[in-house]
Amino acid sequence: MSNGNVQQQAAANGQVQSANPSLSPEKLKDLCYQLRREVLTMTSEAGSGHPSSSFSMTELIAELYFGGFLRYDPKHPHWPDRDRFILSKGHASPILYAVLANAGYFPTSELNTLRKIDSPLEGHPNMRRLPGVEASTGSLGQGLSIGLGHALAARIDKRDYNVFVLMGDGEIEEGQVWEAAMAASHQKAGNLIGIVDNNKFQQTSPVTGLTDPTLYNERWQSFGWRVVEIDGHDLGEIHGALQQAIDYKEGPFAIIAHTIKGKGLEFMEKDYTWHGRAVPKDKLAAALEELR
Repeated sequence: MSNGNVQQQAAANGQVQSANPSLSPEKLKDLCYQLRREVLTMTSEAGSGHPSSSFSMTELIAELYFGGFLRYDPKHPHWPDRDRFILSKGHASPILYAVLANAGYFPTSELNTLRKIDSPLEGHPNMRRLPGVEASTGSLGQGLSIGLGHALAARIDKRDYNVFVLMGDGEIEEGQVWEAAMAASHQKAGNLIGIVDNNKFQQTSPVTGLTDPTLYNERWQSFGWRVVEIDGHDLGEIHGALQQAIDYKEGPFAIIAHTIKGKGLEFMEKDYTWHGRAVPKDKLAAALEELR
């Protein structure tokens, strides 16, 4: 019996252990380039979307799904012991869709249906329409609360899965995030990992207009979280931080990832107003050529 058939049979019996790939750093780097190309192309085809917000978190989500950390099986998306990934900053759905397609949840040929009528690839992730989406998000500030619920459910159900919640630096200005952070620490949710994509800009302004990013580490620690700060585009640093997060079981773990909005395209990196804009179709070829 082939390995794939063994896993399918094991899944039917509720015994799947792991179905996630683990790529080499070189292949992960190549994959990040491919994912950015797919995001750029699908948003251009749609004429809308959030490529710059997707680009800032590309290495983070690629390492999580393809670096050997997230347990999942696209053939059995509801496998009870799978790890959960929740994209709290749901407007960055294009990068999630690109990752899910490359992970085998649906064909990559469907990526260019983004935001089209009847497509399950909606502007924000919809868990009722697309396998692999663990929460319908995009109403910002809610993802950590949802993630804590999943983490505590694992305890009740006596399962050992981890829950990863990726948040934007703009959305953590919301009070609900800190209510969830406080509760997670009190409950000693050692299977909850929060990742902050600190790309320094929200839709209409720098985050420094409303909060002080230099205090993120201190703030999460004050709520009882173990914290590490990293370069969110350095695959080695991401790998090390995720390993620390998984190994730490005494309570929730936060990764503050310093990133660049629009990473890979100089004109996007320099202009945060690309937040909710797609590259026009007549400019796509040049943007793909520039992408690095």
